[in-house]
Amino acid sequence: MKTLKLRIKDKHTNQLNILAGSVNFVWNYVNELSFKHLQRTGKFFSAYDLAAYTKGAGEYLNLHSQTLQAVAETHAKSRKQFKKAKLNWRTNNPKAKRRNLGWIPFKKTAIKHLATHQSGKKSLKSTIQLSLAKGKKLTIDVWDSYNLALYNINTCELVQDSRGLWYACITVKEYPKIACGSAKVGIDLGCKDAAVSSDGDKLQTKITHQYAEKLAIAQRANNKKRVKAIHAKIKNTRQDLVHKFTSKLVKSNNLIVVGKIKSKSFTSSKLAKSVYDAGWFETKRQLDYKCANAGCHYIEVNEAYTTQTCSCCGSRQDSPKGRESLGVRGAT
Repeated sequence: MKTLKLRIKDKHTNQLNILAGSVNFVWNYVNELSFKHLQRTGKFFSAYDLAAYTKGAGEYLNLHSQTLQAVAETHAKSRKQFKKAKLNWRTNNPKAKRRNLGWIPFKKTAIKHLATHQSGKKSLKSTIQLSLAKGKKLTIDVWDSYNLALYNINTCELVQDSRGLWYACITVKEYPKIACGSAKVGIDLGCKDAAVSSDGDKLQTKITHQYAEKLAIAQRANNKKRVKAIHAKIKNTRQDLVHKFTSKLVKSNNLIVVGKIKSKSFTSSKLAKSVYDAGWFETKRQLDYKCANAGCHYIEVNEAYTTQTCSCCGSRQDSPKGRESLGVRGAT
């Protein structure tokens, strides 16, 4: 299973905001209903039980019946996951103190891919049709960087980010396979260079300091819109660099070994900012699923004592320690 995230054109924003308000209304209803049922009977409502109380509401809210079911299922799953009797109230009112980002779920039978066409020299644009109540349809255009014509769509969720931009998160079961190479490589994670391969390739993701001055100016001016845009730029640039680095590794190697290091170990130190900027988790996450898709072996190993352990017998009894012994570590 893979999720494709595609940017929706801004012309659909107003219509999607209205539908998101209807989804929030359903969420709040099942949330309150489930809590009152728990108070009366001491038992939780399941997603199947909640579906009976929302049946027919889609006609008045302009939502597909399976969208109502998806909201009930997500509510029941979230309540169980967070172990809460009642979840938070949802609202997309821009004046609210705690505003929720838009979310509209659709199941497989309510989704139809209409067409994918060329837009410019390299970019593609796709048209997706989503079913609403009473046979009504919602047709949206998305910037397609994956070519949806090659995939079998399973589910789709329309989600909104902090800047108010909408995205289509589409899950697919079958997707094109990529072929891995025949070499072997080891990856060392760090702060100065986010990742360095044994072949000499380096991943440098220190993007935050490049925008530090612009970010400081926007924060002092209390320009929240500009601050969000700069943070989004930093995130997207880092994501792009990691994608290019990991894709190159998978296409060139059939065995990738990475040090098993956790960001949490450094979050309370002076290196916290550099560690967050390096994006170790994202690098390992991408290598994991890309290797699984290409048939490449991906292994995480414990880095403890790796420079002191003998490569032949595995002993550390006479292992070199300190800088003075660095020169003989390769011979131990």
